[in-house]
Amino acid sequence: MNETFENKTFVNDTKIKRALISVTDKNGIDILARELISHNIEILSTGGTAKFLEENGILVKDVSEETGFPEILNGRVKTLHPNIHGGILGRRNNANHIKKMQEHNIVEIDLLIINLYKFTETVKKTHDNSKIIENIDIGGPAMIRAGAKNHEFVSVITDTNDYTELTNQLKHNGSTTYNFRKYLAGKAFKLTNQYDLEISNWFSEYKEYTPQLPETISIELQKSLSMRYGENPHQHAAFYKTADTRIGAAQSEKLHGKELSYNNINDSDAAFELISEFELPAIAIIKHANPCGVSENLNINLAWENALQTDPISAFGGIVAMNRELKADLAIKMKSLFLEVIIAPNVTNEALQIFADKPNVRILKSGKIPNPMDNGFSMKSISGGMLVQTRDNHILKKEDLKVVTKKLPNEDQINDLLFAWKVAKHTKSNAIIYAKNLQTAGIGAGQMSRIDSTNIANEKAKKSATFANLNEPLTIGSVVASDAFFPFPDGLIAAADAGATAVIQPGGSIKDKDVIAAADERGLVMVFTSIRHFKH
Repeated sequence: MNETFENKTFVNDTKIKRALISVTDKNGIDILARELISHNIEILSTGGTAKFLEENGILVKDVSEETGFPEILNGRVKTLHPNIHGGILGRRNNANHIKKMQEHNIVEIDLLIINLYKFTETVKKTHDNSKIIENIDIGGPAMIRAGAKNHEFVSVITDTNDYTELTNQLKHNGSTTYNFRKYLAGKAFKLTNQYDLEISNWFSEYKEYTPQLPETISIELQKSLSMRYGENPHQHAAFYKTADTRIGAAQSEKLHGKELSYNNINDSDAAFELISEFELPAIAIIKHANPCGVSENLNINLAWENALQTDPISAFGGIVAMNRELKADLAIKMKSLFLEVIIAPNVTNEALQIFADKPNVRILKSGKIPNPMDNGFSMKSISGGMLVQTRDNHILKKEDLKVVTKKLPNEDQINDLLFAWKVAKHTKSNAIIYAKNLQTAGIGAGQMSRIDSTNIANEKAKKSATFANLNEPLTIGSVVASDAFFPFPDGLIAAADAGATAVIQPGGSIKDKDVIAAADERGLVMVFTSIRHFKH
């Protein structure tokens, strides 16, 4: 805890006489309990916590002894009793409260030390509904909220990091300051809010009665990383995690390199989302959230070389994502190029050693590859609100393709068309992707017109051929993917002139007949997907 509490003014000279301890995380609780005993503070406790404290030689009074009622329903009911909640909620400066508490033999409880059942951790470990439901804490949140409401008199500790400050405060006549209690109350309500949100999100997975886009969405953001600056040096920034546990850059572990920047995380997320689309070993090189080279190959080392070949100039200072373990032989190849981030499901110690003298390269380990079909929301902030949509988790299959030209695709073309379509899905619109032999041949992204993207992809392919000393650009004999329909035949004609033999696009333009006719005139294959992938 970084807060300081210099105000030593106590409301009604409140002194802690009784504490109730009920914790799932028992780290340090025996030490704190002994500190309480040293200040002549009586300790009430429940179930497993009481047993733990007693085993450590600490005298406690069981809650059932205080209530005169045993724990029932397998522990579901133990603290939900007037003797407990009256002792927490009673105002010490209210004559009527004091009189009623005396009439019913309710003794004040001045300190609560509580943490909750591990609901989120249980959800991660099991799909057993009964186990998950039994880890929905009822008594804990009820006591925490009661104590936080009555923070004028009651201290509520919900975070083990606050044990030290509590110990320091008790040195002052066994009391706590109002400032400290109010600080604790704020943390308490934040905890119960987050806890309820996690539970609500779990129940929302039952889609039969839950709308895809609910009327209200609650988001709990937890600061995970402070940053030197945002997209630009004059902007302040931090990375906040949500309750979403989807595998990716947000959940990855940094194994090597300096601090991640705002742009590093944004680009790493884009790269890893793209790479999750592929089953074969694959490499994606990302620059400014757009792919500048992608390849799928049985040999991950060849996938790297092919991805780099697409646009080696733009790859400088890029982000690399891969869906296989990073090993030493590939690490040696990657080391020759300046890279900002490498993210992989696993990284060998030998590969890490190769980058030991490259402290500026961040290396992230995800553990697994995300499922591209995962449900969930994607959100984008605008002034005064949030744009919310379901994730673009559509996966195009071979049987979804509708051939609209006279010429039919062969098997190699189909594989390349599906490959190019996956890359187009993760490229800023307007997107044009040339691909050949499961590697990108030219990429045009984020332009105001589709023909501009086509021309840029063509020019990049020509430069790549020159750089690699190839006889001709890789667009010769390639396929081309467009993330949305061609509004006019000009884009398709430009692709044909660049050497493309097959086209994949959504279809649906009022000019479809003209575009199909242009394809037939040039002997192209064209397939419609009936779905588009705008990405802004």
